[in-house]
Amino acid sequence: MTKAASWVATVGACVIALLAGVLNPALAEKPFYEGKTITLSSYGGAGNNYDTYSRLVSRHLGKHIPGHPNIIVMNQPGAGGLVAANYTSRIAPQDGTFITLVSDGLLMFEATGRKGLQDSLTKFKWLAALSSSNVVTATWAGSHIKTIDDARKREVRLGGSGAGAMSSVVPELYNSFAGTRFTVVQGYRSAPEQNLAMERGELDGRGAASWTSFKNLMPNEIKDGKLNVIAQIGTSRASDLPDAPLLTELAGSDPKKQAIAQFVSKALTLSRSVAAPPHAPDAQVEILRKGFADLVKDPEFLAEADRLHLDIGFVPGPEVGALIKDVLSTPKDVIDETKVMMKL
Repeated sequence: MTKAASWVATVGACVIALLAGVLNPALAEKPFYEGKTITLSSYGGAGNNYDTYSRLVSRHLGKHIPGHPNIIVMNQPGAGGLVAANYTSRIAPQDGTFITLVSDGLLMFEATGRKGLQDSLTKFKWLAALSSSNVVTATWAGSHIKTIDDARKREVRLGGSGAGAMSSVVPELYNSFAGTRFTVVQGYRSAPEQNLAMERGELDGRGAASWTSFKNLMPNEIKDGKLNVIAQIGTSRASDLPDAPLLTELAGSDPKKQAIAQFVSKALTLSRSVAAPPHAPDAQVEILRKGFADLVKDPEFLAEADRLHLDIGFVPGPEVGALIKDVLSTPKDVIDETKVMMKL
């Protein structure tokens, strides 16, 4: 081949490659997540319901993201979810390769003006909420506390995971609303630890946790009647908990209590919410949001969630962010009354 012919062939090849890239961008640039690993931070310790959700997501999310990244789980228990949230906002990679499953109690924590959260939840890039399970307070059969009325008659020791966790602040609200005699024993790092403490008689019950968490971790105990759900927080009673009163029902006709109950119920509506760090690029955030939207339609994902007794109640990321802003705009007088009743 002559030099001229070689030059023409080279130029032709370049033109063809250029046109291929213009006509099909996928050929010109590989997906951002190809060859990468996404770290999913879990507020819960090993074996906790948050951990179970995280590991379920890690097994299925990658196939719904272009480039099919590997997903690994990092457990970050501590301080009711503050450790994981603060790491995500200030230390974790901000390039879209780090996401976190946020503690359900942190929205209430921020809304009531508690100190310790380094960045407002409004700054996080919300990807999805994966559950809509009610928050319940439950006791062990051996405690002989079967109803709210029983809890008014004697002291009831409930386990809590940290000062900012809903397991610690919700019982105080019931004490103010319903005259219960709950006391919270702090320091349990995970749900399994609290469940074992109940079985040993060290605790009478657990301060607050999602109903799906109990169904995931204690299905046999529930079936055998060893767990008593004595109250729940949500917009309506769970279909399989028809006899446990809602916080809004315990508030009665008192307008102040009703306002507080509505605020708390709204703040705890979101469950198992996933966020990217505040400075994650919008392009990657949109990819991840679509990945989660596709994930919750995946038959294999849903089948495994069902086997694990995990509730899936998808809320898109933008709606999660909007609800967070709404809760954080609650009138100050309602917030102040809530803080008094929760002894914050």
